[in-house]
Amino acid sequence: MSEPIIQLNGISKTFKNGRGVEQITLEVNKGDVYGFFGPNGAGKTTVMKILVGLRRADRGSARLFGYDVSTHFAQAMQKTGALIETAEAFEYMTGYANLVLASRFYPELGKTRIDEVLELVGLQKYKREKVSGYSLGMKQRLGLAAALLSKPELLILDEPTNGLDIEGMVEMRELMVSLAREQGMTFFLSSHMIQEMELMCSRIGILVEGKLVCEGALSELVDGVRVTSLEQLFISSVRQERGKVAHA
Repeated sequence: MSEPIIQLNGISKTFKNGRGVEQITLEVNKGDVYGFFGPNGAGKTTVMKILVGLRRADRGSARLFGYDVSTHFAQAMQKTGALIETAEAFEYMTGYANLVLASRFYPELGKTRIDEVLELVGLQKYKREKVSGYSLGMKQRLGLAAALLSKPELLILDEPTNGLDIEGMVEMRELMVSLAREQGMTFFLSSHMIQEMELMCSRIGILVEGKLVCEGALSELVDGVRVTSLEQLFISSVRQERGKVAHA
């Protein structure tokens, strides 16, 4: 069996307010669409920021493609694309110009790649418009296009469907499922759109109060706790963990 694409081993991070994440251990394999769920403030974005080097863990290790992010950052990120929190872009520039600027980090890319990713995310006909006129959903699409530029083997996406309408969410879901199945791309996603994520995730992890309380193949987890949906599994996991805290 090949080495996991993502390996988190005992990741812990505590902030001054006492919140953070504690002993997060999980693996994501090639071709997985891994859904990372939790209530607001559970620590999902903290884990993702540690994965892409935007935060440093207090303890534990984070590895991408076998490389430790803290010691071999360039190698770990070489085949990784990411969109964390808000999609940032220069508002006074067009969508196309923003991607031209981003493409300078990847001198090996062909000239047609920008148009390819714009087509993939549904922004081709808006590429000459300034980003200041984009809706929130369009900005999210542009951020996803930037993350796809380098033809990554792994995409780490924090709330990738934020701001999208129903049609947009369906299109993004179909795109990610297609990339996973046809190109073997691996996804690590966080989202509050549980019903949408249930349609594409092969594995999930549920984070509550900074602890990973449920993790594994979605089909096995749903059957194992006798629930009929990811939503029920999520609510059951959250309430069970909060009940432990309340009685501690």
